[in-house]
Amino acid sequence: MSEQLDQRYVWLKEQIAQFDLAYYLNDSPLIADAQYDELFRELQAIEKTHPEWISADSPTQKVSGYVNQVFSEVVHGSPMLSLNNALTESELIAFDKRCRESLEISEVEYACELKFDGLAISLLYENSYLVRAATRGDGTVGENVSDNVMTISQIPHRLIGSNLPQRIEIRGEVFMTHENFQQLNVDQRNSGDKEFANPRNAAAGSLRQLDPKITAQRSLSFFAYGIGELVPLQWLPKRHSELMDQMIAMGLPVCEDRCIAHGINELLQFFQKIQASRDQLPFDIDGVVYKVNTYRLQQQLGYVSRAPRFAVAHKFPPQEAFTKILAIEVQVGRTGAITPVARLEPVLVGGVTLTNATLHNEDEILRKDVRVGDTVVVRRAGDVIPEVVMVAQEKRPIDATVFRMPSVCPICESQIRKLPGEVIARCTGGLFCNAQKLQSIIHFAHRRAMNIDGLGEKIVEQLIAEQLIRNPSDLYRLGLNALLRLNRMGEKLATNLLTAIDQSKQSSLARVIFALGIRHVGETTAKDLGKYFGSLNSFILADEEELLKVRDVGPVVAQSIRDFLSQAHNIEVIEQLMACGINPIEKVSEEIRIKAFIGKTVVITGTLSTLSRDQAKELLERAGAKVAGSVSSKTDYLLAGSDAGSKLEKAQSLGISILDEASFFELLNMQD
Repeated sequence: MSEQLDQRYVWLKEQIAQFDLAYYLNDSPLIADAQYDELFRELQAIEKTHPEWISADSPTQKVSGYVNQVFSEVVHGSPMLSLNNALTESELIAFDKRCRESLEISEVEYACELKFDGLAISLLYENSYLVRAATRGDGTVGENVSDNVMTISQIPHRLIGSNLPQRIEIRGEVFMTHENFQQLNVDQRNSGDKEFANPRNAAAGSLRQLDPKITAQRSLSFFAYGIGELVPLQWLPKRHSELMDQMIAMGLPVCEDRCIAHGINELLQFFQKIQASRDQLPFDIDGVVYKVNTYRLQQQLGYVSRAPRFAVAHKFPPQEAFTKILAIEVQVGRTGAITPVARLEPVLVGGVTLTNATLHNEDEILRKDVRVGDTVVVRRAGDVIPEVVMVAQEKRPIDATVFRMPSVCPICESQIRKLPGEVIARCTGGLFCNAQKLQSIIHFAHRRAMNIDGLGEKIVEQLIAEQLIRNPSDLYRLGLNALLRLNRMGEKLATNLLTAIDQSKQSSLARVIFALGIRHVGETTAKDLGKYFGSLNSFILADEEELLKVRDVGPVVAQSIRDFLSQAHNIEVIEQLMACGINPIEKVSEEIRIKAFIGKTVVITGTLSTLSRDQAKELLERAGAKVAGSVSSKTDYLLAGSDAGSKLEKAQSLGISILDEASFFELLNMQD
C-alpha cells in the first residue's frame, strides 16, 4: 500500500507541474480549475500523512507559476504568495476558528473582496511615478512587462494626492471583461488566429505580447487589492480596508464590491450575495477573499510556506470542467429550430452532474471544430444552458468523427431548411411535428393567444401522452370523460377547463393568427394581419405579394408566413379549427379612432381596478395610440392605476398629462 501511495505521490507532483506549465506559461489549461484543486488537495493530504516525503520541489511548497525567459526577470521585494482555498462552508468555519483561537479573540473583523480570475501583477511606484511592472511568476521572480502594462488605460502612470509614500508596490489583477473578450475572439476568428478559451487566458496572453501595440489593442482592465514593498513603513494605515480607500484617493482602480464583516455569519452573507449576482458581473470571478482586516493581527498570524494564515479564498462551485463527447444529436424546438446537443460523459459542474451541453448551431460546431470523441471544456453558469466552450485538440483521438446536420427532421421527417443569412436550421413540419407539438399547444393556449385558462404544461403533457390531442384543434373535441382520465383532474376542474376552451372560440382574428405560432409573427404583426385580411380564409390564401402590403410585414416575415402555410398539415390544422367554430370575421382595417388618442404615445403604470394592462393596451391601440413601456419627453399620456411608482414621478416632473381610469374612459367615449 505504501509503495502504491508513493507512486501516486510522485505522479501527482509530476502532473501538477505539467498543468502549472500549461496554465501559467502557455496560457492553455489542460484541466479545469476544480479538477486541479482536487489533485492539489490529494497531494496535500498525502504530505500531511507522510511529512517526511515533502521536498522543496513539491507544488505545495511554492507558488504556482513560471517565468517566461522571453522577458527579463524581476525579483520581488517581498514574495507574491498564493491563497489557501476554502471550498466548503465547513472549511471556512475552520479558518475562522483558527484565526480566533490564534488571536485569542471571540470575533474577527475581516475585509471581504472579490477573487478575480485574471493575472496577478506588481506595479512599483517611486516618488509617485510608475517605474516597473512585473507578473507574479513563481512568487519570487516575475517577468518584466512594464511596456505592456503602460498601455492599460486604467493603470495610472503617476499617483495623485499629497499623502504619498516614497516607494510603494501596488499588487492587483489584470483581467479582461466579457465584452472585450468576446470582441477579441471575433477579431481572432476573422484574422484566422487561434481563439482564447476564456478571459483569464486572453488577459495573460495579451499581457505577454512582445509588441506592446498588440497589448494596447486588447482592452485589458485592472483592479488593485494590496501592496508589497513600502517606504516608509509608517505610511501604512492600521487596516486593510483603510488602505483600499487610500488607493482610491491615489487614483488607483479598486473594485466597489467589498465590505467589512464580523464573524462567520457575515462572511457567509457576503459570499451568498456575491454568488447570487455573479452572472451579472462584467468580468469573471471564481470566489471571494477574506482577509483579517487589522495589519497588526495579520502579522501576529503570519504565513505558511506559500500562503498567508490571515487570508483565505472562498471559492464558488466550478463552472467549467473537461469531459468527453460521446455523441452529437439534434433537438427540435417550438419554432422548429434544430439545435445540436452534445451527449457527454457525466461530469460534475457547479454542483450539478452534466450529461448534455448545447452546441448552438452547425456554424458554431464548424467554428470550434467539435467532433464526436473529443475532450472538451463545458461551462455552466447559473441557469444558463450548459455549453461546449472549447476543444482540447491535443487530446483528439484518431477516430473522432465530424458531425453532419441532417437534411430531414428526426421526429417528423419534414425537410430541414436554413434560410439565407440565418445560422439556425429549422424543421418545416410546424404543428405536424411531434417535437414542436407540446410547446405549440402551450403557446396556442397562452393568455395572449387563445387565453385558455387552466391549460398548463402538465395537463398538455398528459393529454399528449394519453393520445387525446395531436394538435390544437383536438382541444375542441375533448369531452368530460376524456379529461377525467387525467391524473389529479376532478370534475369541477375538468368542467372549468372545457368552459375556457369553449370561450376561446370567441377570440379575435389577431389572437388566432398569433396562436398559430408562425415564426416572426408576434402580437403586433398578428393584429396588423387580422385588420388587413379580416378572416382566416383570406389569410391562408394570401400570397407573398399580398402579405407585403400589410403594415410592417417585410420580405422575411412574408416568407416565414408562406413557409408555414405551404405545409399541407398546417393548413389541415387551421381548417379543423375553423370546423370547430373558430372562424372570426372582422371588418377589414376596422379601428375605433378616438380623437384624443390618434397618434399619441401612452404609458401604463400601476394596477387598474377594472381592466388588466393587456385590456387597456388593446383599447388604446384600437383607438389609434401607441403604447410604450417607459416614460420620456415623447410621452403624451400616463395611464396610472394604484401603486404607481417611479413612472408617475417622472411623468409629473416632465409635465405629462396623467389619466386615471375615469378620465381614460371619458376620453375613450369622445368620438371624432
